Amino acid sequence: MPNADVPFRSSTMRVEEDWIDYNGHLNMAYYNVLFDRAIDEAFINIGLGPDYVKKENASYFTAETHLCYIRELSPGDEVSVTTQIVGFDAKRIHAFQELHHADGWLSATSEQMSLHVDMKARKVAPFPPAIADRLAHFAKLHEALGRPERAGRSIGLPAKR
Repeated sequence: MPNADVPFRSSTMRVEEDWIDYNGHLNMAYYNVLFDRAIDEAFINIGLGPDYVKKENASYFTAETHLCYIRELSPGDEVSVTTQIVGFDAKRIHAFQELHHADGWLSATSEQMSLHVDMKARKVAPFPPAIADRLAHFAKLHEALGRPERAGRSIGLPAKR
């Protein structure tokens, strides 16, 4: 099994000047860029990197995400992302990510569901046994972290009375 942090920890990334919006902080779209780069790094540990895509003609697609913006980021800020496997089944991975400033504070979270896809058929397909085994290995390690407090949140207004 690959050696990885628990949870997975991304490389350090920097908020780019071009990503700043008219409010003077990181535009919401670029939070997704940071989370996406980090999930790619995490999934390489599971065996789902670019080599896997070429060799197996399969990949993963994001089916759903839920982002929570907690604290603003500014140009030049250094950040990293932790990725926790919350669950998985034969065709899906449920992951939870936290975006942290280099000073340690939490900036945002992202929860997502990724689907394993046969690239030729362009349809959801089961993970091969070796990938399923790695997912089980990391899911067990990540289970010891407990369920993230923000996982499973929904969005909506309170019901009117």
